[in-house]
Amino acid sequence: ASLVKVFNVKEVQPLYRLSLLTALAYLLVAPMALVSHLGHAERFYEILLTPQTSSAMAMFGFVYAWYLMAVLLLEIWFVHRTDMIDMAEQNAGATRLLYRALSLFSKDKGERAVAFDHKALKVITIVGIPSAFLLHGYVGFIFGSIKANPWWSSVLIPIVFLFSAIVSGIALVVLLYMIITPLTGGKINMKCVDKAVDFLFYAVIVDFSLEMVDFIHRVYQSEEEIKILSEMVMSKLFASLIIIQVLLGMLVPLLLISLTKIFKKRFGLNEDMRKMVYFISVILIQFGIFATRWNVVIGGQMFSKSFRGLTTYKMEFGGIEGLLYAIVLLA
Repeated sequence: ASLVKVFNVKEVQPLYRLSLLTALAYLLVAPMALVSHLGHAERFYEILLTPQTSSAMAMFGFVYAWYLMAVLLLEIWFVHRTDMIDMAEQNAGATRLLYRALSLFSKDKGERAVAFDHKALKVITIVGIPSAFLLHGYVGFIFGSIKANPWWSSVLIPIVFLFSAIVSGIALVVLLYMIITPLTGGKINMKCVDKAVDFLFYAVIVDFSLEMVDFIHRVYQSEEEIKILSEMVMSKLFASLIIIQVLLGMLVPLLLISLTKIFKKRFGLNEDMRKMVYFISVILIQFGIFATRWNVVIGGQMFSKSFRGLTTYKMEFGGIEGLLYAIVLLA
């Protein structure tokens, strides 16, 4: 959305509305795992209403509410305002009343009103960039500020979380666009997809570089926990970290996109081939980012506090932290 409204990248215009609605859908669902884990899930609104500056989690409620209410919902409203007025005019009865209420009983579709919508959108999107950075970086901040856990305690964790969010976000919007457009009888705009994948390519490179810097920094420091962390990476987390996160989730997509760019320039690679490569790449990236989160959360609980041994994570089928509950939330 920011690429279109702030940086004026016209090629990705077809992804603009989809990106906003995707952000809204995922932002509404994202806290469900945390909220259900509270014990009294019906009291979650307390996090959004009661300030507690000494609690990182409580303040995150304010960051989340700000981004949802003041940025995202407002931006979506301005984008769809004239559409909702049109829908109210085309329908009758309860549907008409619903669209009139959603448009806040606005009826003005004149040039000045539309021009104001565009100006407001630009301002909101500019405010939305640091807000989104704060939202996604804050999740990493909560992990990074836990000094007692050496797997989490790192100044780079918030930045790694931020860039992995950018990577998975772009990949997800491209994936949804490539699935939804043909299903609704539209034609995929390859100029748009090519440009979006260009930004994805650079974001993956930055994300991978940051993770490598974090790893090198830990190895160079070589504090007392390095031995147990190295053992954990090479045994317990080898499949999820080395194979899925690094190899399949980052290096393979980078290689596939690089080859596509080279062949497109030299041999004029056809659209169908590019679509297939992009589709595979964005799915692999989603698996890679999921593995990143898995390795952070699960990895941080796998070693003993004395650094003398490793535990094993066994996923239950039932219960609030079980496989069945996770599948329901994902669905």
